[in-house]
Amino acid sequence: MLAVYVDDMIITGNDEGEIALLKKRLSKEFEVKDLGQLKYFLGIEIAHGVEGIVLSQRKYMLDLLTETCMLGCKPLVAPIDQKSKLSAEAGEPVDKERYQRLVGRLIYLSHTRPDISFAVSVVSRYMHDPREGHMDAVYQILRYLKSAPGKGVIFRKNGHLSIEGYCDSDWASCADDRKSTSGYCIFVGGNLVSWKSKKQSVVARSTAEAEYRAMALGVAEMIWLRALLVELKMDQEAQMKLWCDNKSAISIANNPVQHDRTKHVEIDRFFIKEKLNNGLLKLGYVTTREQVVDCLTKGLSSLELSRLCDKMGLVDIFRS
Repeated sequence: MLAVYVDDMIITGNDEGEIALLKKRLSKEFEVKDLGQLKYFLGIEIAHGVEGIVLSQRKYMLDLLTETCMLGCKPLVAPIDQKSKLSAEAGEPVDKERYQRLVGRLIYLSHTRPDISFAVSVVSRYMHDPREGHMDAVYQILRYLKSAPGKGVIFRKNGHLSIEGYCDSDWASCADDRKSTSGYCIFVGGNLVSWKSKKQSVVARSTAEAEYRAMALGVAEMIWLRALLVELKMDQEAQMKLWCDNKSAISIANNPVQHDRTKHVEIDRFFIKEKLNNGLLKLGYVTTREQVVDCLTKGLSSLELSRLCDKMGLVDIFRS
C-alpha cells in the first residue's frame, strides 16, 4: 500500500521483497529519499514500542502553544466546562482571521486527540462571527493541551480485526438552534481508529430521534471502514457490533413495523434495518457509565474525562 500526500510518501505491506522492489522502481523515475522506519508524517509523530504504535502531535502542539504565547500558561484539566453554554451572542467581536487560524490548527490536532473533539466542534460553529466568549473557549482548549502535550492514540496487536463502535447524542444541546450533537467512536481490532463529534443538521424532537441519527452516522462509518479493510485484503467475516445507551433507539431499529412517530427518521431507519437484516450489524445496549462517546457529546469532569480517555486508548509516552 502506497500513501502519497504532495511530496511525502508512506509505503507499507507484509512483503518486504515487494516493498524493496517498489522503492527501487520509484527511485528510477523520481528523485526519492528513503527515511527508514516511519517516525514523522505531516505533523504526526509515530513512536514504535513493545506495547504497540503511538500516534501523537507533540511538536505540532508545542509550536502552537509557543505561537500563541501559551507555553507558560497554567494548565487546565478539561477542554470545556461541564456547564458551558456558548451562544452566538458571547461578547464583542474578535479578530476573525486569528480565530479561524487557531480553530483550524485545533481541528488538525483532533486527528490524534479525540478528547478535544467536542470542544473543537463547539468553537467551530462560530467561525463566521467569533466573539470574546468563543475566543476564551479556544484558549481553554489550549490550556488543557498544555497539561499533556504528548498524549496520543495507541495501537496494540490484539489478535483480531473485528469492528466495534459506540454512538451517542446529547439532545438539544446547542443554545442557538436547539440542534443535538452526535458522536461516535469506531474500534478496529480493539483500537480506536475513527471518531467524530458533530452538530446534527436538523432539530430532533426527542432523545430517541437524536440518538437514532447518531446511530445512523456511526453505522455509515463502520460500513466504510469494513469496505476499506476488505480492499486491503483483510478478512471481515465477523459481524460488526454497535453499542448504544438508548433502549428506545435500539427498539426502533429492531422493530419491523413502521410507526408515524418514526417516519421523520424513515431513511435512517431503513438504512440501519437493511444492515441488521443482512447480518452485517448487531446492536447492543451499554450503560451510560460505560458509554465511551460521552466525551464527544458533552463537557465532562476531569475524572470522567480521564476514565474515558483510558478506555479510548489515549496514552502519554512522554510523561514520567
